[in-house]
Amino acid sequence: METGKKVVIVGGGIAGLSAGIYALKAGYQAEIYEKNAVPGGECMGWNRKGYHIDNCIHWLTGTDPDTKLWQVWKTVGAIDENTEYANTSRFYTSRLGDKEVTLWNNLEKTQEELIKAAPEDEAEIRKFIEYVGYAKACVIPSEKPLDMMGIKDYISMGKDMADFPKVMKEYGKINIKDYSQKFKSPVMRKLMTDYLPADYTTYSLLVSYATMVCGNGNIPLKGSLAMSLRIASRFKEMGGILHLNTPVNRIVIEGKKAVGIELEDGTNIAADAVITACDVDFLFGRLISRDYMPKALKKAYENRNGYPITSGFQVAYAIDSDFSGEDTIFFDCEPLQIGSNEFSRMSVKSYAYDKSFAPEGKTVLQANIVQSDSDYQFWESLSKEEYSAKKAHFAEKVTKRIIREFPELEGKIELLDCWTPLTYNRYCNAYHGSYMGFVTTVGNKQMRFKGVVKGVDDLYIAGQWVMSPGGLPIAVVSGKFAVQRILKREKRSIDI
Repeated sequence: METGKKVVIVGGGIAGLSAGIYALKAGYQAEIYEKNAVPGGECMGWNRKGYHIDNCIHWLTGTDPDTKLWQVWKTVGAIDENTEYANTSRFYTSRLGDKEVTLWNNLEKTQEELIKAAPEDEAEIRKFIEYVGYAKACVIPSEKPLDMMGIKDYISMGKDMADFPKVMKEYGKINIKDYSQKFKSPVMRKLMTDYLPADYTTYSLLVSYATMVCGNGNIPLKGSLAMSLRIASRFKEMGGILHLNTPVNRIVIEGKKAVGIELEDGTNIAADAVITACDVDFLFGRLISRDYMPKALKKAYENRNGYPITSGFQVAYAIDSDFSGEDTIFFDCEPLQIGSNEFSRMSVKSYAYDKSFAPEGKTVLQANIVQSDSDYQFWESLSKEEYSAKKAHFAEKVTKRIIREFPELEGKIELLDCWTPLTYNRYCNAYHGSYMGFVTTVGNKQMRFKGVVKGVDDLYIAGQWVMSPGGLPIAVVSGKFAVQRILKREKRSIDI
């Protein structure tokens, strides 16, 4: 049904594209304004020297067709019944000395391997495996926002998540670092602390692994950029207008109502409703006054220890072989200080599972050194010349550490590119370069706020920052939720 009303969306990432598609489904006109030359936001990839560097999807939550989230991904054109996925068998591998342990997608195989490697931890390993099984029940609300749910909705969600409260009770009040100390084996301790930052609550690790185990976290072939472009094509095919290379300067507010946007070149675009699908630090302080920021969000920005962010110094390589190794492997390395923190472990990820990323017989390998708020400040403090020099310097040091761990790569590894937290900030206005939302730490409430702006009508918020932990699933459902809020305000059905 065509209403004639126009919805303007700021940001052409996954949340903005989702909002545009659902706005069109609801009968609105929809226009997206994106500052970059390519849509997708942080769901991105790029080409270097004939290779493709993927910079987002490690796994896509919602690939199980029996989930409601899968239906959202299908609606926006990201995946469907014919989507091909990478043939991977493991989550990640941790190496320590001559020992190596893996979290396989098969729980029985994982349990057998871990007990064999660390028989002294058998009881704790069996408990871990049992609770990963319970964590399969974790569901991301995908039909409507939590605040729009009725009793029947909560009962239904409760049935779907019947086993998940057990996980929260056991692992919701302990961080990963403290949890790892329950294990006696040093390699088991590394396995537990390698993948996610140590101050994450432990249930985050269990849920992540459970997503892979139950087949709800597959990796679509062709990568992140290809998925973003599929969604953008769906938006345009439905009649949406996508403006690229068009940065927005501010949201125009008259009285207590958002009436449109002002572009960076001074052009004013009128709208009946505005959805912002950009970083909320950019929204509150650049597009509108910081005074409008919700209290919970303001407290998170003020409490940098309680609500840390995650970014990375990353390096991509061309490997002159079909080197597969493990998909993701963590290992000890000579201490390396990048930013304010020193690191003695690092990871590499092989993209051999996607043949479209490299010429035949060759592979893309990427390394990631996790970065924090303070590391971002280090990068930000550098001059342009210092920044380029430091990137090259650290990339060389990372390369040497990779060759030391994988001597078979000597003479077969070529630097393609490297990037830092500043890269995410420059391209996506990402707060301190974070590629996820706020980390939920023990003793602090999970970040969640309504996607509205108190004191301004017809202004709605989508994006990963609306609810922890952020990421692609939160982004895509938040776009749908923003449109449902418009429909509710107009007293129309929110069933889209």
